[in-house]
Amino acid sequence: MPQQPNMQQMLKQVQKMQQEVLAAQESLKDEVVDASAGGGMVTVAVTGDLRVKSVKIAPEAIDPDDPELLQDMVLAAVNEGLRAAQELANSKLGGITGGLGALGL
Repeated sequence: MPQQPNMQQMLKQVQKMQQEVLAAQESLKDEVVDASAGGGMVTVAVTGDLRVKSVKIAPEAIDPDDPELLQDMVLAAVNEGLRAAQELANSKLGGITGGLGALGL
């Protein structure tokens, strides 16, 4: 008959993992990814905890006759920044949780 898992040991491992996840989440607040659109005319900085820190727009990107182009560039840069920040968070947290992140651990 197989030996029952040591619940005390499993609980300690889960608690350790939770502490590591919290520490990684806290450190993500300080990490920043940059993304741009329009050949660098719009640049955004996004933290690892998915907060947009800055949006920079080059003066030549501002065309009063074509505001939609600027809107599209800002949208594209923000979405790329969020994607890159999410990828950063997944790489940091995925190593800790071993794929258990989807379970909320």
